[in-house]
Amino acid sequence: MNGLAIALQSGSILLREGVEAMLVIGGLAAFLTRAGARAQVSALYTGAVAAIVASIAAAVVFATFFNGAHDDRIEAIVMGVAAVLMLYMSGWLFLKQDPAAWTAELKRIADRSLASPGSLSLAGVAFLAVFREGAETILFVHALASTSGGWSAGLLGGLAGAAALLVAFFYAMQWLALRLPLRPVFLATSAMLFVMGLRFIGAAMQELQEQMLLSYTAAPFDDKISALGFNPSIEALAAQGVVVLAALVGALAITRNRRAAAPVTVPAE
Repeated sequence: MNGLAIALQSGSILLREGVEAMLVIGGLAAFLTRAGARAQVSALYTGAVAAIVASIAAAVVFATFFNGAHDDRIEAIVMGVAAVLMLYMSGWLFLKQDPAAWTAELKRIADRSLASPGSLSLAGVAFLAVFREGAETILFVHALASTSGGWSAGLLGGLAGAAALLVAFFYAMQWLALRLPLRPVFLATSAMLFVMGLRFIGAAMQELQEQMLLSYTAAPFDDKISALGFNPSIEALAAQGVVVLAALVGALAITRNRRAAAPVTVPAE
């Protein structure tokens, strides 16, 4: 296997596994920076760094005790918890889209330490987003190195190139967020986390379906659904549909309450 082919394979592994994590971390970091809560970004990065360390440890455990095979049930639990946290953060951002609500939240954040529940939630989202992909990435790259003659210059070059693309993508998100009005940044980040949460629900269910712990019924147009990165089963789509319906009902109720609470402007005679 030549160096270019190895570089493309190692780079594609890191890009494939890292894009979702970068979307979550980059989106949240951009939102926090744009909203003036830079102190909270450190919690986000702490969770990501902790996940990298945990990913290496998990990869060692899998390689030593499970012959490099991951456990679908453990992955289902990790992805289920990640989905809950991402949906929670999505709803929190939606609630804080109003400038007055965010101003009040900033004051509350300033009165708390960084060990606040909000910071712990941010760290948890970052940790699970990275950990979900990290251990598998390390195992895949290790397997590639084992079958292609070791940690060659081509393999390391592919990883470096993919890492550079992820970093560039991260900074592009920050640059764009600083030039957008605040409300669209809140809504875009909320929507991104909501979609990711839905995907993680489907992925968690897929892990259980592979273990035959849940039934699997192929949905119509399952190939197109799978191409979008979603679990193409009726069971997963039903669970995601319930979450979407609950979110829509909640969003409508919040919007109605805000309109009812808004001051009425009486035109001058």
